[in-house]
Amino acid sequence: MSKSNTEEFGPWRAFLWPVHNYELKKLIPMLGIFFFIAFNYNVLRTLKDSLIVTAKASGAEVIPFIKVWVLLPGAIALTWLFNMVSSRWSRERTFYIILSFFLCFFILFLALYPYCDQLHPHKTADWLTTVLPVGFKGLIAMYRYWLFTAFYVMSELWQTIILAVLFWGFANHVTRLNEAKRFYGLFGIGANLSGIFAGEISIYLLKHQYSDLLPYGKNSWDQSLFLILMTILASGVITSILFRYLNGSVLRDPRFYDPSMKTKEKPKEGRTKLRENFRILLSSKYLISMAAIVVAYNVVINLVEVLWKAEVKELYPNPSDYSVYMNQVSVVIGFIATVSALVVSGNAIRRFGWTFTAMITPCILFFTSICFFGFFFAHEWNLDFKALSGVSPLTLVVFFGTLQNCLSRGAKYTVFDATKEMAFIPLDPKLKLNGKAAIDGVCSRLGKSGGALIHSSLLLTFSTLSASAPYVGMALFAVIVIWGLSVRNLGRQFNELTQPQPTRVKPVKEGAEEMATVTS
Repeated sequence: MSKSNTEEFGPWRAFLWPVHNYELKKLIPMLGIFFFIAFNYNVLRTLKDSLIVTAKASGAEVIPFIKVWVLLPGAIALTWLFNMVSSRWSRERTFYIILSFFLCFFILFLALYPYCDQLHPHKTADWLTTVLPVGFKGLIAMYRYWLFTAFYVMSELWQTIILAVLFWGFANHVTRLNEAKRFYGLFGIGANLSGIFAGEISIYLLKHQYSDLLPYGKNSWDQSLFLILMTILASGVITSILFRYLNGSVLRDPRFYDPSMKTKEKPKEGRTKLRENFRILLSSKYLISMAAIVVAYNVVINLVEVLWKAEVKELYPNPSDYSVYMNQVSVVIGFIATVSALVVSGNAIRRFGWTFTAMITPCILFFTSICFFGFFFAHEWNLDFKALSGVSPLTLVVFFGTLQNCLSRGAKYTVFDATKEMAFIPLDPKLKLNGKAAIDGVCSRLGKSGGALIHSSLLLTFSTLSASAPYVGMALFAVIVIWGLSVRNLGRQFNELTQPQPTRVKPVKEGAEEMATVTS
């Protein structure tokens, strides 16, 4: 927090709530929009896994195939749809159209779900199981449960399209720089709190019986699914109402928005922008290091999550139990990320520097991966630790996988994101704009697809997750090493750019013996 803000608000208010009273008219609806969008993201994140992973002839093996063969093309298709809509209609109308597209899909899913057994091609999938190798199990499950696959893809794209593109694009457009420095930190805390609320509400809906009140589906899981999706739809409607209020009332006030900020899009430039972004990225060693860090994080997370979710399914095969457990994990992640945002992130950077803080996330993944893979192989090799610890190897695998997921996600939302965004600051405007578009827009998706491609290739080769796990572990630790080296390299360049540089001052009189050096 800058000195001026501290003097303006006082030390404690500058730290916790650096907002003027009159700004609440703008901040509260923006914070509400962000909260409800993030709420839906957190609910969908656990629900999509519960549907596809716990299906009868499916498992965690299906996730890499979905991400490679359906999610990546879906992301490209929806990005094209967004560009087409935004080129024809206003920013506000584009928001309503894209949001309505997602909400209509969830309504359609609710209508089709009771008939999923009739809609899913089980006979064809069973035949494919007899003629294809065992390694194609995930690919066959993706086809067999096509309705769940579509739900998984739309749930994943909620974060990419609705949260990252729609909300942050709108927020960056209507928020002044001095507001962003004070508001955006509060948005991060709001996102963490939304994860806590999403987890607790989902757990409540999953643990209660509604058979007497709700004639939907065949069992309590179907009825809980209906209520969770209705909560998502209600959250989407509230988001639209808040967005209309913000555009119709708040942004008409010149204190909050300058209409001259509006600019017209240039379609020709838009078509060549992606190529230009990557040209600039590849010409800068600094941006290449940043891209390597982002890709490495997403590869590592996706490599370990598939194995962890497979173990969670083995421990909790019932979809309701699986979903309850994953929502409990979301609550813990929300608490860890909130505390880290308030206590760890800023203090670590100020006290220990950028490089030390950026190394926290890969170190967490490195040490927790040692524990996770150690107990994973102990479970696969039927080593009995229960006599010594009183806990089965499967429980220990799930525990360390959960610990890793909670700590790494909490670190991602705080120290990882903080150091990544801080690394953009010393760059010139063109590098900052084009580099950020390429790194955040494409490199993160490449990392996720890269992790999924490694998993799917190994599954096709070794048939099962347990057989491919040693090679997954080797790939994971190799990527973490590359990640750490990239952090050190970027940290050195970051320090060079941010340290005060001596400036040369020309002599006043001609013929002076040498130029005076003044430290800036």
